Amino acid sequence: MKYKVLALAVLATIIYSCASKSSAPTAATPKEDVKAAVILTAELAEGKSLYENSCAQCHSLYKATDFNAEQWKPIVSRMAPKARLDEVQGQKIYNYLTMK
Repeated sequence: MKYKVLALAVLATIIYSCASKSSAPTAATPKEDVKAAVILTAELAEGKSLYENSCAQCHSLYKATDFNAEQWKPIVSRMAPKARLDEVQGQKIYNYLTMK
C-alpha cells in the first residue's frame, strides 16, 4: 500500500512539473514586435478584415510573418478568386500581409 501511495505521489509530481506554465510571458521576435506596434491605416485595416473574414471561411489563417512578400504574392493571387475577391481586395490583403 505504501508503494502505491508513493508511486502516485511521484507520478503526480512528474505530471505537475511537466505541465506548461501559461502565466509565463513569452518573448516575441523583433519582427513580431514591429508588426504589433504598427498602427494600421484604413487600407491595411480593410486588408486585415478581408483576410480574417474571407480566408478564414475555408481554412485556418497563417501569420503574416509565416511567409515573405515574394511567397505571399502567388498565394494571394491563387486564393483571391477562390474567395470571390477582386484584384483590389486581393491587393489590400497582400499589402496587409506584407505591411506595404
